Parts: sequence; C-alpha cells; structure tokens
Amino acid sequence: MSQPAPRSRPRTRIAIFGAGSVGGYLGGRLAAFADVTLVGRPALADALRDGLTVSGAGRPPTVVAPERLTVATTPDAVAGADFVLVTVKSAATAEAGRELAGRLSPAALVVSLQNGVHNPAVLRAALPAHTVLAGMVPFNVVRTEPAVFHQGTSGALMIDANPRALPLVDVLVEAGVPIQVREDMPEVQHAKLLMNLNNAINALSGLPLRDQLGRRDYRACLALCQGEALAAFRAEGIRPAKLGPASAARTRRLLSLPDPLFRRLASSTLRVDAQARSSMWEDLERGRPTEIDSVQGEVLAIARRNGLTAPANARLIELIREAEAAPPGESRHWSGTDLLAELTRAVAAA
Repeated sequence: MSQPAPRSRPRTRIAIFGAGSVGGYLGGRLAAFADVTLVGRPALADALRDGLTVSGAGRPPTVVAPERLTVATTPDAVAGADFVLVTVKSAATAEAGRELAGRLSPAALVVSLQNGVHNPAVLRAALPAHTVLAGMVPFNVVRTEPAVFHQGTSGALMIDANPRALPLVDVLVEAGVPIQVREDMPEVQHAKLLMNLNNAINALSGLPLRDQLGRRDYRACLALCQGEALAAFRAEGIRPAKLGPASAARTRRLLSLPDPLFRRLASSTLRVDAQARSSMWEDLERGRPTEIDSVQGEVLAIARRNGLTAPANARLIELIREAEAAPPGESRHWSGTDLLAELTRAVAAA
C-alpha cells in the first residue's frame, strides 16, 4: 500500500532527532501529512536510501518513497523545524540538548518521546529559550528489516497539555496515530516506567513479547519488580497514572493469574502481535548499550532515597550488564523458571 498524496495545506515541519525504531516509525506515519526530517546515524541514511515501510497497528503496510522525507546525519538538519521530536536513548539526552542548542528556530517546540522520567528536565536545562514538553510512547516498535518499522503493541501517544502543541496533535490525528493530551505527564511517565520494567525480562528471555508475557513465571518476575517500584513510589509520594482499565496495583495482581485467564483478560486491553519485542532485546541483539539505568536503575534510585531496597530490580541490572558484555546476539536466554529463582534468591538475600 502506497501513501496517499498529501493534502494541499501549509505543511508542518517536523524533525525527529535520534531516529531509530520509534523515530523511523513515526516519521513513516507522518510523512504524507508533514515535512519530516529524520536525523540519525549514517547507517540509517544508508538503510533508507530507497524509502521505508511502516507496518502494524492493524493497518496494511505503508511504503514511504524516499522523496517523501529527508534523512540527515547532522544536528544542523533541525533548523527550521516547527517541532523537534527527541527519540534518542536516555543516556544521550544531555548530548542531544547540547547539539540542538543554537540550531533550533526561535519558535521551535521540543517534545521528549523517550523512556525514563528525567529527560524533559535535562532538555529544558540545555534549551532554556525553548518550550520542552514531555511525551510518552506506549507501544512497541521493532525494526524487522533495515528499512521496515513494525508497531507490535497498541496504545496512544501522550503529550503534555500545551496550546502550542495543537498543530502537532492535529497532524498526528490526521496521520491516524492515536494521541492523548494529558495534564498529568509526570504520573504518566511513572506509570510507563512500571510497564518498562518488563523490558529487561523480555530481553533476557529471548522471546517475543506475546510469548514471554504469556508465561506465568516471567510475569512473576515482573510482579516482583513492580512491587518494589510501587513501594518506592509510595515512599516518594508518587502516584502513577491509570493508563488502562485497571490501576497499577491491580494490574500487578493480574500478573499472577493462570496463563489462560491472563491471556484472555490481557487480550481485551492490549494487542500484542507475534513480532513485538522490547527495545532492550533489540539493543542487546545489535550490541548497543541498553537503557537499564533509566528503568530498573530509576526504581533503585528512588528506593535508596527513601531507605528501601529493590533487590529484584538490582539483580536484573546485573544480569543485563552481563548480557551487554556478551557478543551481540549471544547473551544467555533465561527460562522463566530460572529467572524467577534468580530474582527470588536476590530478594531472600536482601
């Protein structure tokens, strides 16, 4: 399926800075409705020389011809953009802020679409003359081929409520990308952090998300991590937003249900297709550093600030560090039984 011809109207200019899986996917969805520039590594420019394809989300694959978007490798490409969507890994946020400083147009609005809870503040410190909004991407995107970006799970983007963001919201709606404007983004970010605690578990399992979440032992690992996170949140005075039909605490309890019942309940609220994988799995497969410090590491930091421990999350950090040190694609794949036993021992030892 080819993209429809763009409508005759003034084109919103959108730069996606640090384009990888999520950035490539959003760029592909928006390309028919806005002037899109993807700023990424030279390998991205090479891979997208003949265009890209986006798939998933219950829609036929969409082919984006190369002339429909600009692919660049230097920060100068953001000049003139109305909106800059930052999708770099959390560890690269400070550097991204330095690279964007002095290159943005005066009226440019910056949106952080990253994992972690501190990235908008880091960008605001680097870009004091610009408005920086927090955003949240709930769905999983996996790069199934060098130029193919597949959305494997469902959900709506979320963004800080700000009148200046309305043209961006309009373009997303026109492109068919679900979007919610929120007044509670800090709470949303902490709710997403709870979800992202599964990233490490999925990466260590080596399984697609649907298979991994369908097995009770892996879900028990996630429940341990979320229990520690919720205790730390309570001590810090953090109340994560309710992003679905169930609260964070009730969602954690649902993880202990027998597999058939869990799958039946989960399928009514979250679509996960057979290709979905966590971004952390993809990082390990490609030999890249993971975002473990912004996920399990954040839980550990909050717990320690409040005199608590988070041994299951701490042990997962160690296991991911070991996997990062292994050759790409050769880290150990843990069964649910073995991983649960490992985390249970860590909890008992603490």
